[in-house]
Amino acid sequence: MNDKQITMPEVITSTAALQRAAERMSHEPVLAFDLEADSMHHYQEKVCLVQISTSTESVMVDPLACPDLAPIAPLLADPAIRKIFHGADYDVRSLHRDFGIEIHNLFDTMIACQFLGETEVGLAAVLKKRFGVDLDKRFQQADWSRRPLSAEMLDYAVKDTSLLIPLYRQLEIELQAKGRLAWVLEECELLSRVRVAERGEGPLFIRFKGASRMAPPVLAILEELLRFRDAEAQRRDLPPFKVLGAESLREIAERRPMAIPDLGGITGLSPRLLDRYGRQLLEAVARGVSSKGGLPVFPHTSRHKRTPEQEARLKKLKAWREAKADGLGVAPGLLANNALLEGLAEGGLGDDRELSPGLKEWQRNLFGSELETLLHRIS
Repeated sequence: MNDKQITMPEVITSTAALQRAAERMSHEPVLAFDLEADSMHHYQEKVCLVQISTSTESVMVDPLACPDLAPIAPLLADPAIRKIFHGADYDVRSLHRDFGIEIHNLFDTMIACQFLGETEVGLAAVLKKRFGVDLDKRFQQADWSRRPLSAEMLDYAVKDTSLLIPLYRQLEIELQAKGRLAWVLEECELLSRVRVAERGEGPLFIRFKGASRMAPPVLAILEELLRFRDAEAQRRDLPPFKVLGAESLREIAERRPMAIPDLGGITGLSPRLLDRYGRQLLEAVARGVSSKGGLPVFPHTSRHKRTPEQEARLKKLKAWREAKADGLGVAPGLLANNALLEGLAEGGLGDDRELSPGLKEWQRNLFGSELETLLHRIS
């Protein structure tokens, strides 16, 4: 298929136009979807564009002009229509978060590529290899909330979906030939259920990389710095990292500056940022130093220490996984993740001397008996 067979995309900005498009597409057996968001440019990210393609046409839905996406919700929920995405995790979460949309009969072409043993599974690499199409990477982190969208941005967006259906057709044939289509469909069914995690009430430092290794006095300062950054990001409608970077906050928390000159030499703290935020940063440090109510402690989860016998079992399980994955031509972690192997190494076989229910159906069918035999031998 070439681009000439795809009509130029209609940009939908009204509920009536969206309803008409949804009615046209409701008879299609396969639809391709993608979305663009603004997470790199705003405090609260949101879906800014939804691309939908059939085998002959593409439309661009503008949720900023047409915020009610109810007309397409039945398409995504209809189990009779296969929905094609590439790297659907973020899309599934975002569509449910912003619009309450659920997806049934999902097919993720990235997962399909992984199960076919492809080493480069990004959409740009896949389309280049299979169709000779170049995606303009300039727009991967563009601000999709800005209007009007340029012709170049629309061209980039439509390429994200216009070739997904022919790509899906190719991958489905290859998966069937290898007997792996059921594996992918089960993984896609599980993926369709992911949701955005609710933000907890706990301290902000819980989500700060490296905080688990910090001493309580440093954590107290870091928490005040993070609260300041978050409030400033919300006020300016920016992602927090665009206010101050993580390394800057780390160094400030560890050095505990008491005066403006003490902030000199902090990574990422330019003279402009120092002039803008210097006083507020020192105030945050002072609050952390004099924090009342006791110093915070990072809530470490207690890790069960494996016995030497369990460590030996885990080593043998990983060696088995490496050999099995190599024979299938897939990544070892795709075949069986570490959490599964660790659970089997620590728990072994259950009281009924059979595998625990941690295996997915495709894993059980592929290597359940083999793994059970191995565990009998090494337990």
